[in-house]
Amino acid sequence: MKQKILPASSSMKEFEKFLESPYEIGVFLEMHLAQLKNISALAKQYKKKMIYHVDMIHGIKHDDYATEFICQEFKPYGLISTKTNVILKAKQKGVVAVQRIFLIDTHALEKSYRLIEKTKPDYIEVLPGAMPWMIKEVKERLQTPIFAGGLIRTADEVHNALEAGATAITTSKTDLWNLF
Repeated sequence: MKQKILPASSSMKEFEKFLESPYEIGVFLEMHLAQLKNISALAKQYKKKMIYHVDMIHGIKHDDYATEFICQEFKPYGLISTKTNVILKAKQKGVVAVQRIFLIDTHALEKSYRLIEKTKPDYIEVLPGAMPWMIKEVKERLQTPIFAGGLIRTADEVHNALEAGATAITTSKTDLWNLF
């Protein structure tokens, strides 16, 4: 992936800013199911590729059927989820699958490793992404490209995550959208 910043929107105001940006790929975090049609149409109109966070789409269950519906009806570039079934269905439908993991403690990390070894997502989103030493460890262990997200607040933290091996940074901090 050439794009180093993946602008993440959780409101229409942020999404509109993304649409006017030079970035091709963006992430929409939290929305209501009723917004998905409009967001998808606007993205298409502006020639943008969207990654939707399935776990944060209100009004729809986060299961195989919902994933299949989203893939067929809205043709996203990618889907983010913590759920195994969503990742597997996205891959089956030819959609970029991003497995989100939380770096809480060693137990959670080991559980995530086992999960990812089964699902084999296209990317892993590591949260919080402000821990470069963990980005390096996860990338070396799983050999899967990493998106770093969560608690990245400065340009230095962006650069540190990228130097540690992150492919891109997912961020809703619009000040950081202008770095590249």
